Amino acid sequence: MAYDADVIVIGAGLAGLVAAAEVADAGRKVILLDQEPEASLGGQAHWSFGGLFLVDSPEQRRLRVRDSHELAWQDWLGTAGFDRREDHWPRRWAEAYVDFAAGEKRSWLHGQGVRFFPAVGWAERGGYDASGHGNSVPRFHITWGTGPGVVAPFERRVRAAAERGLVDLRFRHRVSGLARTGGRVDTVLGEVLAEDTARRGVASNREVVSAFELRAQAVILTSGGIGGNPELVRDAWPERLGSPPAHLLSGVPAHVDGLMLGIAERAGARLINRDRMWHYTEGITNWDPVWARHGIRILPGPSSLWLDARGRRLPVPLYPGFDTLGTLEHLRRTGHDHSWFVLTRKIVEKEFALSGSEQNPDLTEKSLRQVAQRVRPGAPAPVRAFLERGPDFVVEHELGALVRGMNAVSGERLIDEGALRRTIEERDREIGNRFTKDAQITAIRGARGYLGDRLVRVASPHRLLDPRSGPLIAVRLHILTRKTLGGLETDLSGRVLTEGGEPLSGVYAAGEAAGFGGGGMHGYRSLEGTFLGGCLFSGRTAGRSAARDL
Repeated sequence: MAYDADVIVIGAGLAGLVAAAEVADAGRKVILLDQEPEASLGGQAHWSFGGLFLVDSPEQRRLRVRDSHELAWQDWLGTAGFDRREDHWPRRWAEAYVDFAAGEKRSWLHGQGVRFFPAVGWAERGGYDASGHGNSVPRFHITWGTGPGVVAPFERRVRAAAERGLVDLRFRHRVSGLARTGGRVDTVLGEVLAEDTARRGVASNREVVSAFELRAQAVILTSGGIGGNPELVRDAWPERLGSPPAHLLSGVPAHVDGLMLGIAERAGARLINRDRMWHYTEGITNWDPVWARHGIRILPGPSSLWLDARGRRLPVPLYPGFDTLGTLEHLRRTGHDHSWFVLTRKIVEKEFALSGSEQNPDLTEKSLRQVAQRVRPGAPAPVRAFLERGPDFVVEHELGALVRGMNAVSGERLIDEGALRRTIEERDREIGNRFTKDAQITAIRGARGYLGDRLVRVASPHRLLDPRSGPLIAVRLHILTRKTLGGLETDLSGRVLTEGGEPLSGVYAAGEAAGFGGGGMHGYRSLEGTFLGGCLFSGRTAGRSAARDL
């Protein structure tokens, strides 16, 4: 039987583009399939902030950050918490990825035109001991051009290969099955969906117009995770995180449905660590949604006062930006699906950033003039739009009015003004000295010891009830689905493994579908900036391996 191509790549997100580009560069022919219209080429990566985890970079050194491979690996191990037999390949992938991030990752991307914003962000700060969760130093490198800037070089490579006849882009092709010939998976079955002019991220139709069957010597699965499928998220929700929320916002479009993972399982692939997931606790309802339940994540500095739904302060070290899953676990024990930030105008102007390429037009459009506005007084335009129109925001000059607004937004009288006033006043008294027993204020002062935070990210410590820093602002926060940390188990060549630990002949996987490598290279937690990087690294590995193994 004749082959339609050397390799079929299923999923045209970042990992799929990287894999297809690498296969084509090796002179092999590729068919790249995706169920969405061409407008959605690049997948979730297009919508991202473009953060990449790099170790001991020139950007870090210019900001006097001393990083090393050893420190990064210490942080990774303390964060991942590998503790299962299934963690053999995830841990090996993690080692390889940290080597990559401390080695050729930056130069490889730089050679393709990727550039970075000079201020390095400090995500997932941890707050435990040296061997625990979190980044010891800032490592979150923002791509100049955000998510689209990460996607662009690989889209260019794929489209150039298409012009040379090496890549066949087929959109509106939804895969429904994988089949074998002589023990090797070499056939992809599915339906062709009706054409659709839906813009990027908007749900497209599911009208079937025909069937397809394609054959290749190798198949690479890069179909993503389950973040857009709330039913699968709830089914996989682990007991350690409490009960799944009744109300979930979605950080990804509906086509991130996880269905290909089940198809791969039925074909013999092993799916591991499916209970490990990464959802954010700082989600806000998008006032201008693109997809259903569209949420945006606040990328907060450390100064906002974080309260549960009843107005109780979260415990140490669950401060904004310190421990995403630790905060999620705590909040799921409160009996409510939301929490609150309480802050001031001074904090929102300096510390609030919104995740996503569309929420950062200055960086996405590579506009130096617009970026310069960030250091001037006033909140960035996207943040101002949420302050004025966001259904989760309350802005008032007086605490009593703020509390009434918070209770009106939640629809319940959960917050007592007197209790909240005492909490804030107790916190404010600690601001009077440069030393304090309040660990959050100590963390704020410590963050300002990093030049990047002091210049553009962390407000100077001040009393929340000081009218000169007002008005007061409250933000209702929701759980926002985002990433699947588990996935298809793969060896270091990206070959998908079976329940018996043997390669599933002809099948490779990369990106979120493979847990970003091995079936879950992050373990239980992420150091951030490692999702796009995981797609890049695993997509490159799978593409090169598939081309080499033919």
